[in-house]
Amino acid sequence: MKIPQMRGAVGAAVMSVAIAGAVGGNAVASAATAHPAVASAVSTAMHAHRGDLVSVTPVATLSAAEVTAAAGEIGFDAADVRYGVHGYRIVYRTVDWYGRPTTASGLVVLPDAKPGKLPTIVYEHGTLAYRAGAASVTAESGDRTAAELFASAGYVAVAPDYLGLGTGPGFHPYVDTKTEVSASLDMLPAAAELARQHGYAMDQRLHVTGFSQGGQAAMAVGKALSAKQDMPWRLAALAPISGPYAIQDVELPALLDHPGDGPGEIDPGEGVFYIAYWTVSMNRLYHLYDTPSQAFRAPYDQTVEQLFDGYHDEETIAAGLPANPMELLTPEFVQRLRNPSGALLTAATANDSTCEWAPESPVRLFAADGDRDVPIANAQRCQAQLAAHGVHVPLIDVGGVDHNGSAVASVPKVLDWFLAER
Repeated sequence: MKIPQMRGAVGAAVMSVAIAGAVGGNAVASAATAHPAVASAVSTAMHAHRGDLVSVTPVATLSAAEVTAAAGEIGFDAADVRYGVHGYRIVYRTVDWYGRPTTASGLVVLPDAKPGKLPTIVYEHGTLAYRAGAASVTAESGDRTAAELFASAGYVAVAPDYLGLGTGPGFHPYVDTKTEVSASLDMLPAAAELARQHGYAMDQRLHVTGFSQGGQAAMAVGKALSAKQDMPWRLAALAPISGPYAIQDVELPALLDHPGDGPGEIDPGEGVFYIAYWTVSMNRLYHLYDTPSQAFRAPYDQTVEQLFDGYHDEETIAAGLPANPMELLTPEFVQRLRNPSGALLTAATANDSTCEWAPESPVRLFAADGDRDVPIANAQRCQAQLAAHGVHVPLIDVGGVDHNGSAVASVPKVLDWFLAER
């Protein structure tokens, strides 16, 4: 989910929290940001255009030694650390799922490098249900540490919170690639403006990566960058990690029909989190049910939607869910998931085409054979889809580690590859 708070599509969310929780150095370095009287928030003029920078709040300053220590707490290889870093939460203008104006937040980390043009990494985070757990908000975020690691190697690191997380209003459209892409692309000009204010120019050739939900988002962003000719940004290299690229064909069958701890199976405790979050989120977008009792068994039908309001952390949510998906979902809804039609079919397939394109830039897929949140079959299917479009990309299997472990193992490898491709 997240970095070391990570859950598959959900593990990514847990990984982000775990990484964040593991980094005491970040917490110390950024403690001032928890106190409005101490933290300085710099507001810019309010505009009405997508991508406009609305506000800037400093959230972290770390030396190179502190970045190395923070990375080590999580298990990241910090061999590429060169600079100290400065992190900022930015708020910028974007659009919601319906195309209406809204705002979103995100983290931008700048290196203590000489003024001038810097390469850019876009980092997409994994599953996160708690808005205050976003990397732009809390020092206890493994995703923040990942962004700091990238920046310490000399990059401008751009890490969107997506809609409805961080300080963004409304609900988060979980694993919705349409808004993940719009929130990510709209953050780029805002981040570029912040960089300019500090004497840097962002290279418009972007290195894009992400973990779990963010792996899927990264693939979608890469696809969008390749398709759009009316924007200055271009894809330089793409390296998604453990993404759920095949929700209908891989994730749902593994979760419903093969839960367990064997190869290709999803841990039931993680799976119940994912399917609850996905169902609540997709219902808000596609109207899967009229009342929660049509999808969720009692007593969860009375509580599950409130658990995913953005104000409950992952531990609280997990404590409010049963041990496995079959204890959460009604038999009728399980059958609908196994044989989707109508709105449910639309929801199940809406985000499964992120690998249906022909990249012209270098691509590497990263995944783990030991992953019990997002089985490696997702990456294998993505690899096959890209091959069907004539592009053969390597799939780097980082081994028998779990979901969060796949991020810990992959992030430094991704950075090494980006440095080599620069």
